[in-house]
Amino acid sequence: MTEARITVNGQEAPIAPAAAHTTVLDFLRERGLTGTKEGCAEGECGACSVLVARPGVHKPTDWVAVNACLVPVAALDGQEVVTAEGLATPGAPGTPPALHPVQEELAVRGGSQCGYCTPGFVCSMASEYYRPDRGATLDAADAADAADAAADAPDADHRHEHGPNGFDLHALSGNLCRCTGYRPIRDAAFAVGDPAADDPLARRRDQAPPEPVATHYTQDGGTFLRPGSLAEALRVLRERPEAVVLSGGTDYGVEVNIRSRRESYVVAVDRLPELRDLRRESHHIEIGAALTLTEIERRLDGEVPLLGALFPQFASRLIRNSATLGGNLGTGSPIGDSPPVLLALEASLVLTAADGERVVPLAEYFTGYRQSVRRPDELIRAVRVPLPQAPVTAFHKIAKRRFDDISSVAVAFALDIDAEDGTVRKARIGLGGVAATPIRALATEAALEGRPWTAETVEAAARELRGEGTPMDDHRASALYRSAMLGQSLLKLHAQTTTEAVSS
Repeated sequence: MTEARITVNGQEAPIAPAAAHTTVLDFLRERGLTGTKEGCAEGECGACSVLVARPGVHKPTDWVAVNACLVPVAALDGQEVVTAEGLATPGAPGTPPALHPVQEELAVRGGSQCGYCTPGFVCSMASEYYRPDRGATLDAADAADAADAAADAPDADHRHEHGPNGFDLHALSGNLCRCTGYRPIRDAAFAVGDPAADDPLARRRDQAPPEPVATHYTQDGGTFLRPGSLAEALRVLRERPEAVVLSGGTDYGVEVNIRSRRESYVVAVDRLPELRDLRRESHHIEIGAALTLTEIERRLDGEVPLLGALFPQFASRLIRNSATLGGNLGTGSPIGDSPPVLLALEASLVLTAADGERVVPLAEYFTGYRQSVRRPDELIRAVRVPLPQAPVTAFHKIAKRRFDDISSVAVAFALDIDAEDGTVRKARIGLGGVAATPIRALATEAALEGRPWTAETVEAAARELRGEGTPMDDHRASALYRSAMLGQSLLKLHAQTTTEAVSS
């Protein structure tokens, strides 16, 4: 293994002497790149966003925006990073640099006031600017009308938030601005054109991204290890059961920043090829545990509608660019958004260790608050979604904000309803936020199966659903509210799938 190094704005630099827990944000600011800001240190404001060269979906390389406050700099050993400063084109000696098209549009359209959040917006906007499959969708007038309508209708199709240039405003859902207001920022996003033919970052997409580098970085009492193979990772976990497994880092990074968590040994598995495959088999779809949610979303492209409903509501694009299913399930949080969906899909987890693999139904995986059947020497290698899928699915996330928020209650439905007589042949319902673990609504499923999909059946089942789990009072919602929302979610689903009048 060679000295840990990172390429920032085209210049290679050693990571040492940064501590093993040092974030990319702190590393960049120590080097004088202070455009990258710390706002929340939790991945919620986007002031720290930077671009990273990652394996692409439609081209060899994608420029992906990530929260620099959540990523250990050692995790980018051998990788390429571009900051807001690096987007501008250097001018001749004595002259200022030429603004990047994204920076130019933000400037002329009044998208910046105090400027604190602007570099983060610039990087998130640049990531979308360089998205290879971005293309014109609507004419300018229709796009503006659709965006205004979407703002007034919380349940509107998120595709209405695309501009005439194909710009998806969800690319900015993880960036907050407290003084400018979002209209001029949206105007700037919808005004950017296509990259010029000689744009170096656009041309860079046609070349392969840097390969993952085997890293063993020790500094200030901490070690960051990126194994060179799955076999090595499993061997290390067997020998060091205390090691912390790191995937997307969107949960661990918050612990490092807010709670000063300092682990002596961290093992990164996010770039292991065996954990990054997506395969379609005759009886299931197998999704690699280390694929980011953005990669899964774009590679499935709506093939699993229930996952398609989940993705836009899972945190923000910045978080989805790093977060993984393996990480979301590995933390065992009772309010994670993916477990209810995967429970409704009857997913299973492939757990792998040095002595072999085993397949565990997700319904049997969680054993207690942030506890599971996974042993310390095991990794989640993949998630298996069985086929065929239920034809009627929905994901209802009840939260204080429409996007980029933690759910108070999350409900996922997967129903098989007979097209001829309307009988519910099979019902699977996953719940989050109402117990110490994500759970299946078994009593409600039983109340639906074998009965007609009518208002009478649904109202009786909704009463059962209100009693599922053991909801609690906290700062997000009361137990009574959570129970009420459970029942209401089933009534809402029925209203969405039938013209029959439904009483509340």
